[in-house]
Amino acid sequence: MGTEIQFKGKFKSYTRLPFFMILLFAALNVWLYVLDIQAGFVCTIFVIAYIVIVALIHRHDKPIIMNDLIDFATQYGTVQKRLLSEFEIPYALMDASGKLLWMNCAFTELTGKDKVYHKSITAVFPEITKELISKKDEQSIPVSWGDRQMRASVKKVYFKEILKDNNIIETEKQDQYLVVAYLHDETELRHYMQENEDMQMVSGLVYIDNFDEVIESVEDVKQSLLIAIVDRKVNKYFSSIDAIVKKTEKDKYFVVFKKKHLKTLEEDKYSILEDVKTIKAGNEVAITLSIGMGSGCKDYIQNYEYARTSIDLALGRGGDQVVHKTKEKVHYYGGNSRQIDKNTRVKARVKALALREIMLSRDKFYVMGHSICDIDAFGAAIGIYCAGRHFGKKVQIVLDEVTTSLRPIKDLFTTANGYPEDMFISSQQAVEEFDYHAAVIVVDTNKPGMTECPQLLNRAKTIVVFDHHRQSTDVIKNAVLSYIEPYASSTCEMIAEVLQYFDQDVKLLPHEVDSIYAGILIDTNNFMTKTGVRTFEAAAYLRRCGAEVTRVRKLLRDDMNAYKARAEAVRHAEVYKGCFAISVCPADNIESPTVACAQAANELLNIIGIRASFVLTEYHGKIFISSRSIDEINVQRIMERLGGGGHLNTAGAQLTGCSMEDAVNTIKNTLDEMIKEGDIK
Repeated sequence: MGTEIQFKGKFKSYTRLPFFMILLFAALNVWLYVLDIQAGFVCTIFVIAYIVIVALIHRHDKPIIMNDLIDFATQYGTVQKRLLSEFEIPYALMDASGKLLWMNCAFTELTGKDKVYHKSITAVFPEITKELISKKDEQSIPVSWGDRQMRASVKKVYFKEILKDNNIIETEKQDQYLVVAYLHDETELRHYMQENEDMQMVSGLVYIDNFDEVIESVEDVKQSLLIAIVDRKVNKYFSSIDAIVKKTEKDKYFVVFKKKHLKTLEEDKYSILEDVKTIKAGNEVAITLSIGMGSGCKDYIQNYEYARTSIDLALGRGGDQVVHKTKEKVHYYGGNSRQIDKNTRVKARVKALALREIMLSRDKFYVMGHSICDIDAFGAAIGIYCAGRHFGKKVQIVLDEVTTSLRPIKDLFTTANGYPEDMFISSQQAVEEFDYHAAVIVVDTNKPGMTECPQLLNRAKTIVVFDHHRQSTDVIKNAVLSYIEPYASSTCEMIAEVLQYFDQDVKLLPHEVDSIYAGILIDTNNFMTKTGVRTFEAAAYLRRCGAEVTRVRKLLRDDMNAYKARAEAVRHAEVYKGCFAISVCPADNIESPTVACAQAANELLNIIGIRASFVLTEYHGKIFISSRSIDEINVQRIMERLGGGGHLNTAGAQLTGCSMEDAVNTIKNTLDEMIKEGDIK
């Protein structure tokens, strides 16, 4: 045995130290011979005796030392195995497929599986799969066992590392490995983390949307009673979740509560929104609330800023809804009632004066609507052009594509009729010729990605926005003037109001007035939808300026192919769940299929039993969806889930990277989800 096993390393050097001493003694012996031969002879006898003794001891003790070392290593390995087996943390060894090879006592005690259990670990912990194990060399996987929440630390141990200094076995495949898994119980840790999360404060702002309108409709003696009832309902609702409610103004409340109660409010669908509408104390108008919530930050001030952003967003979307903003995203609830028309024109007058000041301070303006410009956006842009012309300012309208419905109106603005040749420019021209001192005015959209030329927004220092669509999270930022009124029927209605207060001497030519009037006519579907008192007042103003209904009607007529496509979409409509009309509008032989698509969606609402319509068409490599409803369904919420937006009763979206069949199925799946969640009743 002694000849088969050899020492190496530092231990080998240590065992050979006596032999190194022989060389030292031999040198000493030579030196003694030089000094004295007799002394050298005696020393030689001593050296020989030393060599014999060392050799005998080495030969005799080497097997004993080797056996002692092997015995120690065996006992040490046994101790290690025992320590690992009795290790308090559950530990298991698996092969590459996840099959259990060995487990310690803690793992056995936790899972109830004995050490002869050699099935896949997936049978014990479904979260740990073979695919997951093979992905990374080291990873943490959250798992659960009963009511205990655990974290599995899974690590690959390659054979090449184990056998690196081994002289017994070897493997040809260097990428083979075993898998070890440690289980860390985090039940208590997660409990305290969740408790800490639940204890965070949520800031909330509650506004009465139509306070002035409601109070005006109530007798003086009942006004105090009505306010008291609203206060009581708001306080009672939030007191049920242990919230602090502070009334800051006659129509505003500040609310603070713990985050753990948010889930209760969400499951309740914020019933306070519907509850306040039932208040009847002599008021003719139903009361509506807007609520803005902010959470997700450790900083209370930041949560309050989120709440302010949320309430602005809720009001910008028409009110009667809850907006909850966190770091990650914005959540919407409610918003199922029509916006209340504002009878006062104070805001329109203020915005008109602000626009007047901006126009006086700039020499050049670029006006643009949304991509694939419609008549409402075009008419609003013409209104802005007329305002700029009044002060002698250069106004250019950014327009890339002219649809068939827009072409008859656009063709009126030619050099023959006295308009400059560069009145209309393309997006590319606008970018190339852009003057950094010019202002950009956006009409009929508040989303930067939907504008005709988003690059202009990044370059302009002065941006003005006029729009009547409900706001979403993606809005044009840094606008010096933003006039967004969801109650308005169209942007042309808003521009008509602004022109009345802009300057008394503003002159509008017949075809300019016709363009603005046509925008109102199209967006209200011939004054059938979204019309209020101010809509008719704006139309009356335009009529006084020279708008002619007959001329407008001729301008808005369809060609035969578009009419046939619209009829085809109505004829092949599918009624889903008995109340949703879904159809595809053919795009063949039509220059502007999106227009026919929107018209078909309006037509489908004339069918008895249809609560909402969805018409799809393919155009420019995208699938455009036009959705319409009368009053029961909020199609804006539906389209927002598909990345679009719009109004309560009129909305749209664009889908890319999918077939028409996939798009139809996406709409159906979205409807199913919203019905299941209670967002559609």
